[in-house]
Amino acid sequence: MKKKINKQFLDFLSIRHTIPYMKAELAWHTKNVDDQGNIIEMKIWRVKETADKPHGLKYSLAYIENGQRIVGYDNAEGKKDHKHYLDKEFPYRFENIDKLIEDFLKDVKKAKGGNL
Repeated sequence: MKKKINKQFLDFLSIRHTIPYMKAELAWHTKNVDDQGNIIEMKIWRVKETADKPHGLKYSLAYIENGQRIVGYDNAEGKKDHKHYLDKEFPYRFENIDKLIEDFLKDVKKAKGGNL
């Protein structure tokens, strides 16, 4: 005998599991793996403008070698715009998406050349 599932319960599950994902809309994502297995991944979401995201964007750009983040640019909750070089964190002045990607890729190039 088939067990009947309560429709209200299904509605609750649907709402509960979709509301958190409505806060951010993925605008762009790319992930590249080179011949050595190093990863460059960039994700940018549209979000509501807040004090720590006045530009209405949430982003995470990372360059990973051998499983370790070497360069990262992000604006994690409550931390505002910043960048990482290995285990050090520095403020970052966000201007626009193009400049963000340009700055990140310049730092990746420096890191690959051992100049970071």
